[in-house]
Amino acid sequence: MSETALLVYVTCPPASAEAIAVALVEAHVAACVNILPSVRSVYRWKGGVQHDEESLLMIKTVQSRFEALREAVLAQHPDELPEIIAVRWDASHEPYRQWVVDTTRPLA
Repeated sequence: MSETALLVYVTCPPASAEAIAVALVEAHVAACVNILPSVRSVYRWKGGVQHDEESLLMIKTVQSRFEALREAVLAQHPDELPEIIAVRWDASHEPYRQWVVDTTRPLA
């Protein structure tokens, strides 16, 4: 059975995006991180409605590396409650999926 590929969404302050992305790729918990530099987030937090400019990280990884990725995000992320949402890929270009699997193998 092949490894399940995931697309993980993380929002963060724009000043943190590059450092988080680099840390994830260098740790081999992400094959690639796309940084969408500006998204506007409106959300309820601690009894009020918040409005923030954030960056969106689109992270490509595999199921077996998700916990390590989650821990790495939590170690780097400045927010009290970071958004970390993983979505399984139902279909993809198989050579790309295999590259994600190969690239996220733990270091020996």
